[in-house]
Amino acid sequence: MKLTTTLMTLTMLAAPVAIAGENNWEKGAKDAWIDGKAETTLLLNTNLNSFDINTDVKDGVVVLTGKVDSEVDKSLASELIESLDGVNKVDNRLEVMSKDKPSEMAQTLTDSKVVAVVKTRLLIESEVTGTDINVDAKQGVVTLEGTVASDAERDLAITIAKNTSDVKKVVDKLEVVEKS
Repeated sequence: MKLTTTLMTLTMLAAPVAIAGENNWEKGAKDAWIDGKAETTLLLNTNLNSFDINTDVKDGVVVLTGKVDSEVDKSLASELIESLDGVNKVDNRLEVMSKDKPSEMAQTLTDSKVVAVVKTRLLIESEVTGTDINVDAKQGVVTLEGTVASDAERDLAITIAKNTSDVKKVVDKLEVVEKS
């Protein structure tokens, strides 16, 4: 009887430890998954040199370290990572190497960043056929052109563009083409 009581007591004490260990493993796996998605997103973006950007993830918080060429690149990296599922916060510690840009050049860089962010978000969004949508930006005005399968898809694409930093206006040139 004493052995049974001791075994039951040990089992009851060990269960929370086992559950906590399982939760830590799951959190670690989720962080590794987010880190992989973050690295891939930065790698696939042609406007950033992903080899100069490091990502670390803990509890859904992504820490970006390394070097970028401009404030626009720093902002682009944050926006791309913030849009990923599972990311709770981005701690952007990227160092900007060159701060002296003429205002026209800065606007061109900002427009390039906007195009990259909108296009990436359209490609990531499963409810939008992002490959059929062309994105252009000039002085904060984003133009969406191409084909979508429904009015709902058009509305979602426009909403994605409008909800991107540095976008002042969205011009809708999307055509609804029902696929048969």
